[in-house]
Amino acid sequence: MRSYVRGLGLVMAIGIASTTCGGSSLPPGMSAGAVAAFEACRELAWEERQGCYEARLLGELDGAGVGASLEMLESLAAADMAVRSQSHVLTHAIGINAYSPGETFTDVFAECTELFQSGCYHGVVQAYFIATGEPSQEVVAGLCEPYEADPADRWLLFQCLHGLGHGLTMYYGHHLLMALEGCDLLATRWNRDSCYGGAFMENVVNAIAPHHPAAALVSGGAAMDAMDAMEGGSEEAAEAPDHGAGAHDHGAMAMADGMTEGIEPFEAMRADDPHYPCSILDDQYLTACYLMQTSAMLWLNDWDIADAASSCREAPDGWRDDCFVSLGRDISGRTLQDEGDARRECQQTPEDYREWCYAGVVKNFVDVTATTEAGFSFCRTVEDWAKPRCHEAMGEELYVLYADEAGRREACEASETEELTLACRRGARVQTD
Repeated sequence: MRSYVRGLGLVMAIGIASTTCGGSSLPPGMSAGAVAAFEACRELAWEERQGCYEARLLGELDGAGVGASLEMLESLAAADMAVRSQSHVLTHAIGINAYSPGETFTDVFAECTELFQSGCYHGVVQAYFIATGEPSQEVVAGLCEPYEADPADRWLLFQCLHGLGHGLTMYYGHHLLMALEGCDLLATRWNRDSCYGGAFMENVVNAIAPHHPAAALVSGGAAMDAMDAMEGGSEEAAEAPDHGAGAHDHGAMAMADGMTEGIEPFEAMRADDPHYPCSILDDQYLTACYLMQTSAMLWLNDWDIADAASSCREAPDGWRDDCFVSLGRDISGRTLQDEGDARRECQQTPEDYREWCYAGVVKNFVDVTATTEAGFSFCRTVEDWAKPRCHEAMGEELYVLYADEAGRREACEASETEELTLACRRGARVQTD
C-alpha cells in the first residue's frame, strides 16, 4: 500500500523552486496571437514578463476559450524557456479564470487538458471554492464524485482531488491545518492523500510565490497588474479580461476570513527547521507532506541539493524515501526534464537513497505530459542497480494513466528486460502469471 500512496501522491507536484530562464526563439507553426504575445513580452524582466504573458493568455481565454488559451501557452513554452519553467503556474491561471460563478463545475472542468501537469483542472477547482463559499462536508465529498464510478476517469479524479487540496488551502486563508481537516472529510485514504498533496503544494507555492495566480484570485483578479508591467510595450498588448472567478466578487473569501478570525495565521515554512511543517503533523499526513517537502528545503538553502539530501536523511524512517522522491521531482522541474542534467543532479545524493531520487524524476517526466516515452528513456540511463525502482515507479504512474490492466501490462513492455517489465507491472498493479 505504501508504494501505491507514494505513486499517486506525487502526481502533480512540481519543481516550484525552479527559476530557470533560458533563451528565447520562435518555433515554426505558432499562431498569430502567440507570436504577438511573444514579441510583446519576451524582452521584459521575468516578473513583468510573466504578467505580460498571463494577460495575453487570459485575453485568448476570453476570446477563444480554454483550449485555445492552453494551445497558446504550449507554443509560448516552446518559444521561451522561462515560460516553460512556470508553465504549471500559468495553467492554474487559465483554469482559475475559466470558471465563472453559476457555471456547471463539470462542464468547465472538462474543457481542461493534461497540459503541463494538468494545472488547468486544479485552477478550476480553486475558482469554484472561492465562488461558492464555505466547503461543507457535502460539497467536499461530492465535488469529485462524478469521476469516482468509472475507472477510466481515475486520472481526472486525481486532478479534481488534488485541486480540492489547493482550493481548501486557499479558502482557509492558507491555514494548512484547516485545509487538511477539510481533506479529512473525504471517505477513502486514496482520496484524502490526493487532496493532502494539493494542500501541501499550495502551502509551499503561496510562501515562495505569493503573487501566483491563486493569490491574485483572492486579492482581486488574475493578471490585475499585467498591463502596468508591460512598461510601454506594444500597443497590441492584451488587457487582462474581465473573465472568470478572478474578476468577480469575493464574498467567499470574506466568509473564509470569518472562519479564521481569531485564529493565529499558519506559518508556512521555518528557516530553522527544514522538516517543517511535516515535523508538527500526525503520521497520516506525512507521506503527502514529505512528497512536497524538498521544495521548501531547496528554497530555504538556495538550491543546495547536497544539503537537502542531508536533511532528507534525517526524515523519519517511514518517510525518508518519500523525501528523496520529492527531491527528484524538484530536480526534474529545475532541469526542465532534461534527462542528463536530472540524472547528474540526482547523483549528488547518497547512493543508498539515489534510486528514490530517480523515481521522483521519472514520475515527474510522466506527470508533465501524461505520456510514458521520456520516463522509460530516463530509466534506461540510470545505474543498473537503480533500474528496478525506476521501472516500478513507471508502473505506479501507469496505474493512473491506464484504467485497464491490459493497457498497463502492454505499456510495461517498454521496459528493457523481463525482470524490469515485472518491476513495472508490480508498480502498475498488474496480476502476474
